[in-house]
Amino acid sequence: MKLGIPKETLAGEKRVASIPEVVAKLVAQGFEIYVERGAGEASDYHDGDYEAAGATLVDRAAAFGADVVLKVRRPTLDEVALMAEGAFYVGFIETCGEDEIVAAMHARGARILAMERIPRISRAQSMDALSSQSNIAGYRAVLEAAVHYGRFVPLMMTAAGSSKPARLVVLGVGVAGLQAIATARRLGADVSAYDVRPETREQIESLGAKPIDLDLGESGAGEGGYAKELSEAAKARQQELLADELAKAHIIVSTALIPCRPAPELITESVVERMREGSVIIDLAAANGGNCKLSEADKVVVKHHVKLVGHTNYPSMVAADASAFYARNIMNLLNTMFESSDAGPVLKDLAKDEITEHAELKPEEE
Repeated sequence: MKLGIPKETLAGEKRVASIPEVVAKLVAQGFEIYVERGAGEASDYHDGDYEAAGATLVDRAAAFGADVVLKVRRPTLDEVALMAEGAFYVGFIETCGEDEIVAAMHARGARILAMERIPRISRAQSMDALSSQSNIAGYRAVLEAAVHYGRFVPLMMTAAGSSKPARLVVLGVGVAGLQAIATARRLGADVSAYDVRPETREQIESLGAKPIDLDLGESGAGEGGYAKELSEAAKARQQELLADELAKAHIIVSTALIPCRPAPELITESVVERMREGSVIIDLAAANGGNCKLSEADKVVVKHHVKLVGHTNYPSMVAADASAFYARNIMNLLNTMFESSDAGPVLKDLAKDEITEHAELKPEEE
């Protein structure tokens, strides 16, 4: 069974789908690994390390021509054309509906295992790439905030005077939000956090932050641990009640997302106008329209004397560890997909395991 690891080509993407340490383990399990030359260079994993781990260095066509193609980001149409008939694709597919990339892959008979569709159940935690990458995003987002904020984040006391800790608010307490809280607390910020799901209150307090409690008249708790979309009335009340808390913040790290929906607007322009000059908004939802509509995807802009940071790929900023986490996620999924035999790895019936059955994107789901 041949596994292909091509180089990621999306602008700004530095991650790679597997690393030498994991490649060595897959080779020991009987997989043949084909790595495109230079695939890991941007994340500091070098061709010689892959060769030493037992991989074969190949060109782009050979990596995409493997039985199973391992990727981080969705392929292009040109890349799909390089895939073998009936091959497997394992990676993020980043789609919520009809999609020409998915249609092209299915037209070639490819089977798609979408990493974002891994169910959030205990047995699948080691394969949950959304969580592993969101964890990194929450950490890196706070570091980005500290860099752009023109003042100290912690309490600082010196012979020349002292400064109070920055007031930092985290919006959305999922995996990224929880890591953002933990990182901001380690940096010494005065941290508050808000989420529409009432069950997150205990998690916020456990990390030493203060929960922001709002009475919206309805719960935002959805299925699978995700938030659900609020009614229009609740959204309006949420904006109104949050406004005073946000206007007092020096740094806002906003992570609120609803799967396959535009990002909810939590930070209005009037709130930005009221924030102290030099404050910073880190909008992790910028790619989906932003929790602040003044944010611009993949840009850092200044509006009303407030800096809005709209980076859309924080895991790529920590590419070595992000790649390592992702590689282990994929290896654990492969161990669920295949069983060992004297002849090498043998594909299981994916429909008989709820993890692979849920992760596979079938043609009728396009």
